[in-house]
Amino acid sequence: MIDQAGTYAFAGRKVKRLGYGAMQLAGPGVFGPPRDHDQALAVLRAAVAAGVNHLDTSDFYGPHVTNRLIREALSPYPQDLLIVTKIGARRGDDASWLPAFAPDELARAVDDNLANLGLEALDVVNLRLMFDVHGPTEGSLAAPLKAVADLQRQGLVRHIGLSNVTRTQFEEAREIAEIVCVQNQYNLAHRDDDAFIDALAAEGVAYVPFFPLGGFSPLQSATLSEVAAQLDATPMQVALAWLLQRSPNILLIPGTASVAHLHENLAAASLTLSQDAVTRLDAIGR
Repeated sequence: MIDQAGTYAFAGRKVKRLGYGAMQLAGPGVFGPPRDHDQALAVLRAAVAAGVNHLDTSDFYGPHVTNRLIREALSPYPQDLLIVTKIGARRGDDASWLPAFAPDELARAVDDNLANLGLEALDVVNLRLMFDVHGPTEGSLAAPLKAVADLQRQGLVRHIGLSNVTRTQFEEAREIAEIVCVQNQYNLAHRDDDAFIDALAAEGVAYVPFFPLGGFSPLQSATLSEVAAQLDATPMQVALAWLLQRSPNILLIPGTASVAHLHENLAAASLTLSQDAVTRLDAIGR
């Protein structure tokens, strides 16, 4: 089913453009254990059984929860499975999201990801900037990125990506290390990265939108609902299909804690939006 969405060259692999993000497998507020441990394992196994070979996670989800679930559900891992994780943040005892940029914090985060995933090296590590928790904010990323690049030289990290970054920060990063992906907030209603996506596409760099369906505040639009009704699809399927048609370098990682919802998301691969539908949907973000 998801083969209809196509593939993209990412981190030396050919990955399917519809993947899975594990964030929602942790407890409420992405903190603590899942509501249903067995269901969480079932979702991960169902994703891989459906052909997903791009899995997004982080050891600060829980913390430690989603990575341990991934290991329990999927290890030993399928040979073609690309696991992408994030570092640069930590969780407070009150579930707050805090920066963790110091070299020792980044090294510890890589060690924790390796231990909890049961890996000897991490396929892709995204450095998640935390100058502002809620969105990209200018500021030099040189110091933390050099620390991650050092971990790459040690063989603990194979490829490096960036998350929550501006185009200026991306250009700064490229002077330090090869960057294989950018992971920022982007969806039908949140379109700040339009020009950035096009620039990355021209250079063959993957763009992985987080909150593709709106995140903690799901997308709601009369236009989206109308287009979905005409296609006999759900609004969220249409929102994912729009992203797939937006640019070939966009890789999707919609998350869910439900097997039924997982299959519903993956079915977006079979949707084709007419130019009229795309034009109407484009207007939502304007």
